[in-house]
Amino acid sequence: MTPENDHAASAEIQRLVAELEEAQAYEQKLRQLIVEVRDEMAAGRIEQALSRLNTALNDIDSATDVVVPPHRSK
Repeated sequence: MTPENDHAASAEIQRLVAELEEAQAYEQKLRQLIVEVRDEMAAGRIEQALSRLNTALNDIDSATDVVVPPHRSK
């Protein structure tokens, strides 16, 4: 492997690690939302729970780059 290939491989690994960390943070955010919505529903605050879910759906729709990263030119 040439130094250029090593650099490219290292850069790709760093990008993938960063992407994984971002996905893990996003997963944690969604898990926390589930807990909050469950608590709202258990307390009988269905309207608040639905509002949180609607907000989450809007956030998910706006965050497609977490699931599908923007196209990078090579």
